[in-house]
Amino acid sequence: MFFYYMDLGWRSIKKTPYLSLLMVLAISIGIGITITTFNVYQQMNTNPAGERTTQLFAVQLMSQGKDAWPDINEQITYQDAINLRKSTVPTRQVAMFKTGAALQTMDVDFQPRLERIRATDSDFFELFSVPFLYGKPWSKNIDTDAAYQVVISQSLNQDLFKGENSVGRELYLNQKLYQVVGVIAHWKVDPKYYDLNNGPFSDPELIYVPFSLSPIEEFESWGNNQSWKTEDIRNYQEGLMSESHWLQYWVELESEQQVQDYQAWLKAYVKQQQGLGRFERDDARGEIADVQTWLNINKVVPEDNKILVGLSLLFLVVCLVNMLGLLLAKFLKQAPEVGVRRAIGASRLHIFAQYMVEVAILGAAGGVFGLFWAWTALSLLTSRFKLGEALTQLDWSMWLFAPTVAISAALLAGMYPAWRICRTQPSIYLKSQ
Repeated sequence: MFFYYMDLGWRSIKKTPYLSLLMVLAISIGIGITITTFNVYQQMNTNPAGERTTQLFAVQLMSQGKDAWPDINEQITYQDAINLRKSTVPTRQVAMFKTGAALQTMDVDFQPRLERIRATDSDFFELFSVPFLYGKPWSKNIDTDAAYQVVISQSLNQDLFKGENSVGRELYLNQKLYQVVGVIAHWKVDPKYYDLNNGPFSDPELIYVPFSLSPIEEFESWGNNQSWKTEDIRNYQEGLMSESHWLQYWVELESEQQVQDYQAWLKAYVKQQQGLGRFERDDARGEIADVQTWLNINKVVPEDNKILVGLSLLFLVVCLVNMLGLLLAKFLKQAPEVGVRRAIGASRLHIFAQYMVEVAILGAAGGVFGLFWAWTALSLLTSRFKLGEALTQLDWSMWLFAPTVAISAALLAGMYPAWRICRTQPSIYLKSQ
């Protein structure tokens, strides 16, 4: 019976091709706009840490003076990072920042280029579940005793060493020789929660060097630098001991007891620094935030994005109201035919089911076209406004979500017209024949 209704529905659609196309376009545009905004919202609202979201914590310290801003800082100073490393509570902990350097190789044909670098500790790779294609991170002792070792990405390994196992090979950064100890397999987290300073959907760095090299090589920060006071900084070493905030600090705490112990340790640290004349505010404190809390603090999903999703849903409702009117006009025009079918034995339920199947076909077609509009819109956002591909890539779930929403919405819009036509009185049209 269902396939019979599909045949009747398809015949009805072919009888009014322009009206049917108009209804498909109406619902497809509504679905396309809704899917576009919802896809962006979903990508921005994703928690990339998964099950480990309650084990990874960003560390914040309110180290500014009394007359500075009242909010706790999202980054920490270099001297605080060095002091925090002394805690034995976390399972793993990592200080890091974004920098860059001129990249060269032994190949005379290779053109030197400026590359983004992340200066970090060896725990970074395990703490953030970074997969390795070849080799492994530098050893733990290099976090304190600097060595010229480097971990590179798979894409950079392809460019420099044609994808071969490059462990033990060498490259130059700012004309200093580094040895490759590991190659990361393809890895990208969205949002880039471990460093949100230059955009939550920015690409990860291609090169990772030991944080301990920072005071030796005097790596400049390529991220956000903030300071609550004016300081006469004459060289790099003075900058390291300044009150400038430019580092990210993360810890891994695997149990609730560890969380409590680390919070107590931070409280004691703040008190110790106050005794040394720092952390001048009365509300000075240290805080930790798990991944989801960290995303909320940094407003990775702006309020404007939520408003756009709501407006797109309202636009979809407008499209459905227009579709309802068109369906009502079309179905009532077929009243004489329905009257004859009712007279020869078709029940109201049969008539209602037939027209709802026709509406479902229109909805499915609208969903397919809606996906095309959404894909087009996201492609334009990527190319025209230079947004990250992660933000504008059509998520696989949308390929199921869009047709489902389109069919459901169409059925909702078609219920009243189908109900009106199934209540047709056969006698009225039989007498008129």
